[in-house]
Amino acid sequence: MKSLYILVLLTLFSACGNSDNKTIDKAEPTTHNDEINLSKAQFKSESMALGQLTEHTFYETITVNGVIDVPPQNKSRVTTLMSGYITKTPLLVGDKVKKGQLLVTLENTEYIELQQEYLEVAEQLSYLKNEFTRQKTLFDEKITSEKNYLKAESTYKSNLAFHNGLEKKLRMLNLNPKSVLAGNMSSTINIYAPITGYVSKVNVSNGEFVSGSDVILELIDIDHIHLELSVFEKDIMKLKKGQTIAFTIPEASDKTFNATVHLVGTTIDPTTRRVQVHAHIEEEETQFIVGMFAEAQIHISEVKSMALPQEAVITLDDDHYVLLLEENTAKGYVFKKKEVKVGKQTEDFIELLDTTNLVNKQFITQGTSMLLNESEGGHSH
Repeated sequence: MKSLYILVLLTLFSACGNSDNKTIDKAEPTTHNDEINLSKAQFKSESMALGQLTEHTFYETITVNGVIDVPPQNKSRVTTLMSGYITKTPLLVGDKVKKGQLLVTLENTEYIELQQEYLEVAEQLSYLKNEFTRQKTLFDEKITSEKNYLKAESTYKSNLAFHNGLEKKLRMLNLNPKSVLAGNMSSTINIYAPITGYVSKVNVSNGEFVSGSDVILELIDIDHIHLELSVFEKDIMKLKKGQTIAFTIPEASDKTFNATVHLVGTTIDPTTRRVQVHAHIEEEETQFIVGMFAEAQIHISEVKSMALPQEAVITLDDDHYVLLLEENTAKGYVFKKKEVKVGKQTEDFIELLDTTNLVNKQFITQGTSMLLNESEGGHSH
């Protein structure tokens, strides 16, 4: 494409001493030195357009990479307190679950042994409590020694602590202590969802044995999805809360999304020399997926400048030109090539640095490709 531009500008814009005396095909634009003549028919048929300089906002940006993520409290790795065999796994990756919903059921004889131990300790506790009360009464009436009283008290309180610990363990396993005391024991335990969210990983299948260190499921709540960026140390002093961000998900979409800097990390990773930046996404209704790679532009400052659409500026090597309207007659248009200095650029606009004599002037802002194509067809000077 670069060679095409070179060919075109050599054809259109080079000074040609004898061009005034050449006969030009009526279907092609006429070029005289730095001028181009176009008929009204040519201008219309090629969907050309005229436009003026307009004020546009340009940003000084920092380019960074990151990922779509959720806060730590919105992630949950489901494990078990006691090992067991999986007997029920009703969920698949992508399933939505509510907090408290059944996730998996495990079975193990050790659960029965724990309940039996609790039942025995509970029954013994009743006896020890009565003995402690009796010894206290005897000691208060100076019938028994302090030694016997303190021994009964120690035994009772030690047993009470053990009893309370077992009861807490049963509750953490979702086993009801009252049912155990009534003689209703279970060889299975159920694990319920600790948060509302979606199943992101299922690491087990029916019949599989899992221990306390194994992750059975992983859940993610995407209601508070955000953008987690990694910024180089040299740029971190330029960042502050509230700065706007434009980012893309290059592997999934051509669309540009918006976010805002919410938190700037206070520590630098000693290995990468980068700082984490937490940003809130504005398009909350978009179905982002945790782990998506993102390319982002953090806007650290902005300036309003006069600009033209990208198509209005023609580039040859390091030089930039616009086609300035000189005459607009009943027969057609006369345009003049004018070199300009450019500054910042966006996807759609390009900043012109010196616009002193260009304000309120008109330029070709659409259809410059027609001129390029016509010139490529072999028109000479």
